[in-house]
Amino acid sequence: MDSPFKTGAMLIARLIFAGVFTMAATFKFIDMNATAGYIASAGFPASLFLAWVAAIFETVLAIALLTGAFFSEAALLAAAYILFLALAFHGPSHWNGNQAEFGFFVDHFTFIAGLLVAAVHGPGERLALRRSQLGRERESLTSP
Repeated sequence: MDSPFKTGAMLIARLIFAGVFTMAATFKFIDMNATAGYIASAGFPASLFLAWVAAIFETVLAIALLTGAFFSEAALLAAAYILFLALAFHGPSHWNGNQAEFGFFVDHFTFIAGLLVAAVHGPGERLALRRSQLGRERESLTSP
């Protein structure tokens, strides 16, 4: 059984994780062309398509991290995604003459560390959807 402190800390962490990805997705949906331009400036082709994929992926991550459904898997995918973003948009090629980019790069790793800890510990005992609950709902929808 989780202590009240552990339960509260995990709920706050889930809110923070979901909030970050919700804000990121919202900014993309608000100005998809600006996001596509930023992606293109990093040298990626099909930037508008990738912007839509990123916005949808971030929305799904936010839902999973907030609800606790597939939480550990979502946290691991989020950590891999953040690592990709750190390298692609703030990596060594961006550091020349811009110390702030190095700071942005390093900041991504604190977020990754939090996601990895969350993936190991799971969503907590309270207010989290479990696979068993999701499975039962599917069974009840498919049973005669």
